[in-house]
Amino acid sequence: MIFNRREFVALAGAAATVRGSSDRALAADGVKTRIKAVAFDGFPIIDPRPVYAKLEEMFPGKGSEFANSWRTRQFEYTWLRTLGGRYVDFWQVTEESLVFAARARGIDLSSGQRDQIMQSWLALEAWPDVAPALRQFKEAGIGMAFLSNLTEAMLDAAVKNSGLEGFFGPHLSTDKVKAFKPDPRAYQMGVDAFKLKKEEIAFAAFAGWDAAGAKWFGYPTFWVNRLNAPAEQLGATPDGIGSGLGDLVKFALA
Repeated sequence: MIFNRREFVALAGAAATVRGSSDRALAADGVKTRIKAVAFDGFPIIDPRPVYAKLEEMFPGKGSEFANSWRTRQFEYTWLRTLGGRYVDFWQVTEESLVFAARARGIDLSSGQRDQIMQSWLALEAWPDVAPALRQFKEAGIGMAFLSNLTEAMLDAAVKNSGLEGFFGPHLSTDKVKAFKPDPRAYQMGVDAFKLKKEEIAFAAFAGWDAAGAKWFGYPTFWVNRLNAPAEQLGATPDGIGSGLGDLVKFALA
């Protein structure tokens, strides 16, 4: 997902209302299947905006375009490395794409600045609506885990920074299968870890492309569209769309 200039400078989340159907996957007999677990991409939980704000702080007037270039190349590298069978973890992808984006924008990025920007990934915290939603899921007996491109260290840091210990099962980082989303091997981790059918696991996506990938795989998919981004044109429509985790709770517990 790419942040436009207005969103970047204002650092404002979207105020989108829930759109799309709340119908979940149907079993072969046409009966709606109850959701028993939720697999989260990292960013419906973790607020990444401070990382990009750091760029504007360091490079006034250039941060927005720098962030857009970095974010785009970051995910292009994950897809290219998966397709080419040259996997490295998301931390390395993120650093390499940062260096590329700086050079592409004509920005003189020192090693100290690079390290400072990278360390900001380990200082991230959850969005404000996360803890109440996770408590509702826990009270309802819903299993929860990250299913994310992020490394275990990146996920552990965000959980600790946010005081969210005790909500999530073991992290399902793509490092376990050496393939980034939307490769089916990544999404399969949820089925294997929860030991449930696909239709019993809701996938919570932050990016439209990830929502499409999870839908292709067969998960009941909810797009937590915090930035009010346009829908991807990939022939896969999420089962539900909302602006925050409160909307996800309504979807999964309906």
